[in-house]
Amino acid sequence: MDDSFDVLIVGGAIMGAMTAYFLTRDPGFHGRVAVIERDPSFAHSSTTLSAASLRQQFSIPENIRMSLFGLEFLRGAKERFGPDADLAWHEGGYLILASAAGLPVLEANHRMQKAEGADIDLLAPDALAATFPWLNVEDLAAGAYGRSGEGWFDAHALLTCTRAAAKAQGAQFVTGEVTAIACEGGRITCVTLADGRRFGCGVLVNAAGPRAGRVAAMAGLALPVEGRKRCVFVLHCRTPLPRLPLLVDPTGFYIRPEGAYQICGAPPPEDNDPDAGEDFEVDWSVFEEGIWPALAHRIPAMEELKVVRAWAGHYEMNLLDHNAVIGPHPEIGNFYFINGFSGHGLQQAPAAGRAIAEWIVHGRSVSLDLDVFGYERIAAGRPHAELNII
Repeated sequence: MDDSFDVLIVGGAIMGAMTAYFLTRDPGFHGRVAVIERDPSFAHSSTTLSAASLRQQFSIPENIRMSLFGLEFLRGAKERFGPDADLAWHEGGYLILASAAGLPVLEANHRMQKAEGADIDLLAPDALAATFPWLNVEDLAAGAYGRSGEGWFDAHALLTCTRAAAKAQGAQFVTGEVTAIACEGGRITCVTLADGRRFGCGVLVNAAGPRAGRVAAMAGLALPVEGRKRCVFVLHCRTPLPRLPLLVDPTGFYIRPEGAYQICGAPPPEDNDPDAGEDFEVDWSVFEEGIWPALAHRIPAMEELKVVRAWAGHYEMNLLDHNAVIGPHPEIGNFYFINGFSGHGLQQAPAAGRAIAEWIVHGRSVSLDLDVFGYERIAAGRPHAELNII
């Protein structure tokens, strides 16, 4: 062995960084932690290429609770990371729109969100038109609007602050790519890197994002998590759109402000959404053929706009139910999952990282009950679906 650690974390973006951060600040933990990341520039990381937003508008209570802790984490960044920490948190709200067909689900979700303490209003079409005069409401039944606690932030800043704090607390960061995982006697014993280095471990945490399924397979475990390409388009609309929130249309596109511009995106058709592999090429047809016509219908001012630039990132999709997989493997107990968040991982990373740290130190997730996200449902093929996937 080139070295040995009590905890090895595979993946150094936001999930791995948060796990290391909470683990090294837990007074009950006294071991050595290493975070292994194949690309410390994070040029193709889901964390840095995401739309970096936070909401409470989910269909499952546990997802709301995780994002509420994410909100608390962002609001308290200066207390956690120091007075110079600036995560550019902007509470611009989410506005999830529904047609008549989608109204029953929107109403049911809204009741549950309010019960969980989320500050969400359900607005009828006339209220939508009065609040957002640039919005075409003719085919809408309602919209759920986050009055507070929802918005967007700087993903790069959050990742930088978290990694720096974890390092200051004793975590080591290793550049390398894990290519093999050894398992003996029902436990993970070591990993091998592409350059031949071998690291022993007491615990292994899979924080590999869209590559998580491949990492699990190295240990002989099945995990239905793959990368799906998602394109983000930067727009400039000459007409002011006052109070533009992060708007989600019934057709599937989203749009939100980004400084003087707007960013938008939409999922491709399900039958044309393969494993992304290493594909980071922008698919311009997604905007030209799908987003723009729907966008111009919903916001008529967007009939005239300029596409400033675009990028493509990978969306870490849990193919079973679009929900996270968090916690230990039921048979290989020192292999932990923090995977499959399906588009809402960045905002839930503080709660997820804290949960894994608590499992390692205390044998369970103490702060939040996240058992619904356990691996057991994956093994049984029993989905626990999140309906509000963006």
